[in-house]
Amino acid sequence: MTIDAKRILPIAGAALALAACTNTDGRVDLTQGDPTWGDANRATMAAQVVDPSPEYDTPIPPTSATNAVRAIDAYNAGTVEEVETISTTDAISSGGPN
Repeated sequence: MTIDAKRILPIAGAALALAACTNTDGRVDLTQGDPTWGDANRATMAAQVVDPSPEYDTPIPPTSATNAVRAIDAYNAGTVEEVETISTTDAISSGGPN
């Protein structure tokens, strides 16, 4: 079996180039040493968290059986107030190409 240099050299070159991107523990370092890599993504994720560990004055909020009965009676009678919808965005045509 003969070794074809035209096939081996590109493979060896790619292997050496990939090895240059690894850390000492063998992981590929795509950040190229930037310690702030991913900060924007982490900040966006943190902004979406309301409160990861909320603390309440009482473990179970107080309820009223009278209000619950009124709500059920209004629902059964069909006299529940309709929810008012509010649009948060306006559809504006830019007049661009279709």
